[in-house]
Amino acid sequence: MNIYQEIIAAKQSRQKLFAILIDPEKMPLTKVFDFIKLVNQSIATHIFVGGSTDKDKKIAPLVTEIKKYTTLPVILFPGHSNQVTPEADGVLFLSLISGRNPEYLIEQQIDSALAIQRSNLEVIPTGYILLDGGKETSVQKVSQTNPISQTSYELILRTALAGQFSGKQLIYLEAGSGATEAVRPDIISLVSKNINIPLIVGGGIQNRQQLDIAYNAGANMVVIGTAFEKDLTFFNELKQLSTTSIYRQDRLEMTSKKLER
Repeated sequence: MNIYQEIIAAKQSRQKLFAILIDPEKMPLTKVFDFIKLVNQSIATHIFVGGSTDKDKKIAPLVTEIKKYTTLPVILFPGHSNQVTPEADGVLFLSLISGRNPEYLIEQQIDSALAIQRSNLEVIPTGYILLDGGKETSVQKVSQTNPISQTSYELILRTALAGQFSGKQLIYLEAGSGATEAVRPDIISLVSKNINIPLIVGGGIQNRQQLDIAYNAGANMVVIGTAFEKDLTFFNELKQLSTTSIYRQDRLEMTSKKLER
């Protein structure tokens, strides 16, 4: 599995990708089977695992449990170096390029480097840009950095371009977990039209309409987490209507065979 090359192929063919973010502090192991069953029936193409904190070190057993029931790529979305576990398929090697706290620009990356090297994780360097989503988020609290105002168009664009020029393979526009305001479509469009690498958008998306707006504005992948934490019926809006990626159908068939064993 080459996760990044598949993301690039989907971007080139204009196929939209959808990731469900699972927070290890909010997902009991006893709930994983039922939740992943819903994930497999949805339009999801990827599973992200991580959060701003993981005080009880639940991420490794959670990833192991998730992978029992799906063949969708499981990718770490770490908020701290201690959230790196070799059980996953890949890791977003995040740099909080919207902030100026060296702890989340490079220090956490240094702390996790040897653990990642010793694993078989596919590493995807990612420029993470936190935007103001209408409320103080856990990312803001933990990183002690301020989000960029969604009226600061030029700053957002310059930050995204700086991420691309410094070698990031993905740009991630994030309004923050539980945001009351999603990333604005004109911002998504501005960044999408000016970078050459795939664009991920997350935070504050609560329904299928907002999801479609993000895609239509230029997001290559959309990530949703909080909406599922609040209401599992949101999955009803995301039933698989068609193959949303070049490899999803194969993954589903592999998952079915895996569960039959």
